[in-house]
Amino acid sequence: MRASRLLTILILLQVRGRMSADALARELEVSVRTIYRDVDQLGAAGVPVYAERGRTGGFALLSGFRTNLTGLTTDEADAVSLIGLAQAAADLGFGAGAESARLKVLASLPPGAGKVAHRVASRFHLDAAPWYARHQPPPALQALAQAVWTDVQVDVTYESWKGIARRKLSPLGLVMKAGEWYFAAARGSATRIYRVAAIRALELTRDAIQRPRNFDLATFWAGATREFETQLRSETALVRLSPRGVALLRDVSPAGADAVAAQHAELPATGWIEARIPFEKEPHAVREALRMGAEMEVLEPTTLRDAVACEARRIAALHGRLRRKRS
Repeated sequence: MRASRLLTILILLQVRGRMSADALARELEVSVRTIYRDVDQLGAAGVPVYAERGRTGGFALLSGFRTNLTGLTTDEADAVSLIGLAQAAADLGFGAGAESARLKVLASLPPGAGKVAHRVASRFHLDAAPWYARHQPPPALQALAQAVWTDVQVDVTYESWKGIARRKLSPLGLVMKAGEWYFAAARGSATRIYRVAAIRALELTRDAIQRPRNFDLATFWAGATREFETQLRSETALVRLSPRGVALLRDVSPAGADAVAAQHAELPATGWIEARIPFEKEPHAVREALRMGAEMEVLEPTTLRDAVACEARRIAALHGRLRRKRS
């Protein structure tokens, strides 16, 4: 453990330059006293590390010194492709390995390049989770990642909108989209997308996966999601939108906003516009229309218009009844 920590201190000083004892202690989650002892050990081993006192002081390596002790362990090599995706690496169980690999990769760069890379990392951050969501990786994720990595089939108890079913699947890859984990899996001759959070139980088998020939996860995902979105919004509706409604539509339905932009090259500053936009089937279409409030009117089809009006009356009656009870 100490040898690993000494190497980490050495690499941190090489990548970041001067660092205080407090900063090193926070990085390594040890006490400041431990850092001082470790630095003394490095000095005794012949590493040219020195201390500068004062507010801007700290430990640093003698100018020009570089270490070549940056060989990756097996776990770090497995995690190296995830070194820029901290949340994904942590979810999949590669968090510690990815961080160690990141430091070693930075330390192996030409002089000065490591500091530039650290500067970029400290100024730009990817947060994949949607607003108001507290990220919690699904319980089955790490076991599923192991199955994907080792190419073995899994027995899963999966809950879909049709109900709960037990299936034997060949997981081919994992994808994080908008903070949610999905996996592509083959079942027979078909390859489909499943939501990891919908797995109620998972067991790894000893049966090897026969991966489809020339299967590429990124290509498959792009095509599958495009097809899913097309099927999801297979209906259209003619609507009237206020100027505020046009702006609101960007948040409620990006596909609807794109359709409006395609039909209206220039939007009037005032007044309502008509446009035909894609919708899901009822009852999802009703809930989506209601999210627009009084900034959008459904003109066609009349079945959707009537359903929205009916639901609006139910909402008004409910809230009116509650108000009377409180008064």
